Amino acid sequence: MASLRCLRELSRRATTAAHSINQTRLFSSFHRLELPGTSSITHGIPSQNRSLARDLPLYCRSQGRHFSSKTNDTDESSDGDDDEEDYEDSGEMEVVEREYSPAEKVEAAAEIGYKVMGPLKPSERLFKPYEPVFAVVQIGSHQFKVSNGDSIFTEKLKFCDINDKLVLTKVLLMGSASQTIIGRPILPDATVHAVVEEHALDEKVLIFKKKRRKNYRRTTGHRQELTKLRITDIQGIEKPEPKIVHKPSKAAADKEQSEAELVA
Repeated sequence: MASLRCLRELSRRATTAAHSINQTRLFSSFHRLELPGTSSITHGIPSQNRSLARDLPLYCRSQGRHFSSKTNDTDESSDGDDDEEDYEDSGEMEVVEREYSPAEKVEAAAEIGYKVMGPLKPSERLFKPYEPVFAVVQIGSHQFKVSNGDSIFTEKLKFCDINDKLVLTKVLLMGSASQTIIGRPILPDATVHAVVEEHALDEKVLIFKKKRRKNYRRTTGHRQELTKLRITDIQGIEKPEPKIVHKPSKAAADKEQSEAELVA
């Protein structure tokens, strides 16, 4: 059985070799062919007798294309060099940040949900004592429940500096001890006032990527830019009057305590 398989393999190789020799002879005879009425031959194929090219085997046509591809190779190599030079030039270019006009800044800030009112002056006293009123505001894609005097951390707000006064316009809900107002989805007459205290960075977050059996491991870090806001006032809802509780003086308290002891 082994000898039979060897004989079959040898016969198959002999037939393929003979076929390739016949194909090369046919191509060489066709390459030297000159027909009457043809002025030039391009790519080894007569320009006026394209039907002969269709009758040729695929092997001959591919060989004809191969012999006439010297100029194309040089052109492709030159194009590749140009691409490499362009890539090097693009790597040296610096990233230029976009400059916004004042109108574009106001529009972008309104989309996020705030409005810059200007810097805080030293003579202004915006901070008030605690009031039993709360509001739910939206800044970007996050929502916060705030009260007077609270501080919150949001994603970095582009068009504001430290000590700038802000008005948060996207108020979704307001509430107090006596009433609750729900927006659909925003309350148009409600505003929340805040002051920018600082721009900071959040804690580092590690991103680890791995592909098993590929020797691929990548570790990168990220620190999110944040803005700290201090809530100064909430407007748009009736605020209950603060109750004033008078504390007894120390002398009166001592006198009451002594009287209680005498009665006992």
